[in-house]
Amino acid sequence: MARHGWIARWLKGVIALTLCAAALPAQSQSVDAARKPNVVMILVDDAALMDFGASGGEARTPNIDRLAAQGGMMTNYHTSPLCSPSRAMLLTGMDSHRTGVSTIEEVLPPELKDKPGYTLKLEPGVMTIADRLKAAGYRTLMSGKWHLGHGPGDLPNDHGFDRSLALDASGADNWAAKAYMPYYDTAPWFEDGKPAQMPDNFYSSELLVDRLIAYIDEGDAAQPWFGYLAFQAVHIPVQAPKEFSDNYKGRFDQGWEVVRRERWERAKAIGLVPPDAPYAVMPGTLRPWASVPPEDQKKYARAMEVYSGMIEAMDHHIGRLIQHIEKRGELANTIFVITSDNGPEPSDPVHERWMDVWMAMNGYHWNLEGMGGPGSLAFIGPEWASSISSPSAGYKFYASEGGLRVPLIMAGPGIPAASRHAGLSFVTDVTPTLLDLAGVPQTGPAGTRQITGRSLAPVLAGAVPGAYGPEDTFGIEVSGNAALFRDRYKIVRNMPPVGDGQWRLYDLLADPAEVNDLATVQPTVFESMLAGYDTYAATSGVLALPEGYQVENQVRRNAIARQLGFHAVTLSLIGGGLLAMIGLFVFWLIRRKRRAT
Repeated sequence: MARHGWIARWLKGVIALTLCAAALPAQSQSVDAARKPNVVMILVDDAALMDFGASGGEARTPNIDRLAAQGGMMTNYHTSPLCSPSRAMLLTGMDSHRTGVSTIEEVLPPELKDKPGYTLKLEPGVMTIADRLKAAGYRTLMSGKWHLGHGPGDLPNDHGFDRSLALDASGADNWAAKAYMPYYDTAPWFEDGKPAQMPDNFYSSELLVDRLIAYIDEGDAAQPWFGYLAFQAVHIPVQAPKEFSDNYKGRFDQGWEVVRRERWERAKAIGLVPPDAPYAVMPGTLRPWASVPPEDQKKYARAMEVYSGMIEAMDHHIGRLIQHIEKRGELANTIFVITSDNGPEPSDPVHERWMDVWMAMNGYHWNLEGMGGPGSLAFIGPEWASSISSPSAGYKFYASEGGLRVPLIMAGPGIPAASRHAGLSFVTDVTPTLLDLAGVPQTGPAGTRQITGRSLAPVLAGAVPGAYGPEDTFGIEVSGNAALFRDRYKIVRNMPPVGDGQWRLYDLLADPAEVNDLATVQPTVFESMLAGYDTYAATSGVLALPEGYQVENQVRRNAIARQLGFHAVTLSLIGGGLLAMIGLFVFWLIRRKRRAT
């Protein structure tokens, strides 16, 4: 009864927000003829489909919910299962292999290093949306995580951004400029391409919004601007101010199975899945909540409280940005995009071998007291990631819906309020949509690589149900995990350790949780889609992985190699000292033997 009461209260809130949006002045529905619209692209790191209040999540997100009510929600939107490829596609409108960022360096096998599509930087001929909007007269601004290439020539200032505060890593601490995992030695922050001196005390979501606001205020008020705001929330380490996290005390004490079922019920209530769709239970390889020792249960429940607090804190600072744009008199002529780069993060860094030593050396702990605060290395782990990926199965890294199906909200001039769209859409569609809404052409100078995505502007306007027809396909591949979509069908392959490397076929319209494999039931559809994937892989430049490749093993190898590189001088001095000591010992033995003789 309590569960259904919560759903009723949530639905009332959505209805209220929708009515508020409908009552907004008509000026929010049309582009200012005297000036192109501003564009704010907000990217959340590792958020699940249902993490926002507008899509049934536990966290309080009134500002995101307000934008959802004022604009359109794409409820069948997909991205890649890993951050850098998603970011490359989001910013360029091109398949990740065509951009050069097919995966992330943390998992890249040496056999693929620097191959075309695997340089892990935006390659020549690739234009970002910042490049294109800048050419159309926009100021272009960025604040947040970059992770699309290192050093001169590969940072945001080299790819169209006039101003940028960029984290050139997969993540970092949220309270201090320090690394969060052994792959990194520091937290490499850059401002306008130069190493940045970070404040002694900060919280990432607040800092990133402050910096973007400062950049916005620097320019000519008559010039349109594009702002890319790439949060660290809710990437590992999961950290948030206590005043936000404490809003969720006790909310997750019943464990991951209960929360997964609750999200499933809410997903049905709000139409994210059909009422008769099969439910995907959590995999048997994951621990039942009841098997976790009580003291650890408290830690894991608190981690989810911090996770929700991190989302709420992010939303709070998004609200500050919205208020600032409103004070400037520009809110009615600003397009907002809010999405996630992939599904929830399953990694448990704390219990990796030797991680306790690294944590002690770098001032981290995994204690209940102070979890989420400075020095805490909190995470949600595979069980919670599987839980909150509901109504989907799987999570980040893998091509199951839990890794790919994420929220997409677009609001602003030209986008009708309170609209929901269930047609298939993909991360490469965002850039062409924004260019379309801003009246900026997709063409570029000679040698520019072609955008592969499609504009969703006709979908948002209600002119067509979707951007893809029954025979259209789009594919995705990251480190062997792959999928191809066509109409209601999807084929998917997940690699070890979670998957078995075998292709499967699902009817996502009837079975969005990917419970019933139809590969043998509909062999004609299965074979035709396999052929379609082969075509996608060949035309996009997908390369085969080396024999025996496994992502977790590769991460460890790459991290060890990086640590050895960080300490090469120290190790060489130690090694030289040891060799000298051995040499002296051998010399002493020889002299002693000669004297004895």
